[in-house]
Amino acid sequence: MEKETHMPAGGSCQGDAGRFLHEILVMGELMQSCGAEVFRVEDTLNRMGRAFGVERMNVFVITSSIVITMELPDGRELTQTRRIREAGGNDFTKLERLNVLSREYCASPFDAEELGRRLQDIRRESIPRRKRFAGSVLAASSFAVFFGGSLWDGLTAGAFAVLICLMQEYVAKLCLNTMVFNVVTAFLSGMGICAVSHLIPELHMDMIIIGDIMLLIPGIAITNAVRDVLTGDTISGIMRFIEAMLWAGCLAFGFVSAIWLSGRIW
Repeated sequence: MEKETHMPAGGSCQGDAGRFLHEILVMGELMQSCGAEVFRVEDTLNRMGRAFGVERMNVFVITSSIVITMELPDGRELTQTRRIREAGGNDFTKLERLNVLSREYCASPFDAEELGRRLQDIRRESIPRRKRFAGSVLAASSFAVFFGGSLWDGLTAGAFAVLICLMQEYVAKLCLNTMVFNVVTAFLSGMGICAVSHLIPELHMDMIIIGDIMLLIPGIAITNAVRDVLTGDTISGIMRFIEAMLWAGCLAFGFVSAIWLSGRIW
């Protein structure tokens, strides 16, 4: 069957339906890992399926899994499942590119091979290291000063933001999951902040910790959890909320342990 390069939404399926199903699973996985809400992932995959020409799309998404069943015009049903192991992030630049890709596909469908190629291009993209470090320094410094710290507190928080970025880049690969990473990062950062504050009494330890903990707080995950519950995706919302609370608890445990231990040492 000859592949068509363009067809209106709701037309007959073009190309390999199995390959298309695989690629939209990749799309859903990428959207989840970039911080998209469950409703947005389901809606995007449903729209792309209809643009492909599927008779009926059945998409079920939770934070840890995506299940899609496509009912084709010829009566066949195709089902694939994707286990999501990567914790939700907040790469909105990549998420915006995925949204643009989905809109382009719905407006003018192209073959599954082209969709897969463009998805791989987006997957390989990453925020430049310099921009990521600069953003973290700016955020940590700003929050430290905003909550009552001095200029020196802000500069110190910025310095430890660099340390946190380095741990995200290297230490995260050695940790079993996000909770372990949060405990390790919070403890090491907390010990460093306590040590510097002990050596320089003019610094305010609490303000520096507030500035740096903002880089690790799962605020977007909590927001998405509440939104999922309000839009009817109760299971996903509860799962995401519990996960976010565990992350936050691990951060608190790491910093409290560092403060307690430093008090014993100094």
